[in-house]
Amino acid sequence: MKAHKKDSAAIPDYRALAQLRYQIRRFLRFSEEVSRKAGLEPHQYQLMLAVKGLPTGARPTISELAERLQIKHHSTVELVNRLAARGYLERRRGDQDRREVLLGLTVKGEEVLRRLALHHRDELHLLGPAFIKAMRAVVKSRDKKPR
Repeated sequence: MKAHKKDSAAIPDYRALAQLRYQIRRFLRFSEEVSRKAGLEPHQYQLMLAVKGLPTGARPTISELAERLQIKHHSTVELVNRLAARGYLERRRGDQDRREVLLGLTVKGEEVLRRLALHHRDELHLLGPAFIKAMRAVVKSRDKKPR
């Protein structure tokens, strides 16, 4: 199959995007493996991290966490149920609105999250330069293109 001229000009973009995707996947695979070794499914670790790392002013509700994880509401409820059953997460009622359910990490949850976060930070320290280089290549290739 013959490539179109227009397509040939975009090949550096493909390479930059492919390299960025590779670097992201390397980190995600590491995260999946280290989470499982700690006895958690990757989404469980991500939910715990989302609870702990919410921006100031954000409330740790199912809806907020579903948005942060980019998953469905009912999937978030399942994750919360499993983490609560294992003693990593707790529910509490909102102060102003007693119908509101807020989530928080237990001491056990804090401990496992801390260990995993340290592993992730160390891995990012190793992978960071390649990731940044890949990201810059994507941004640079975009900046070169006429709009």
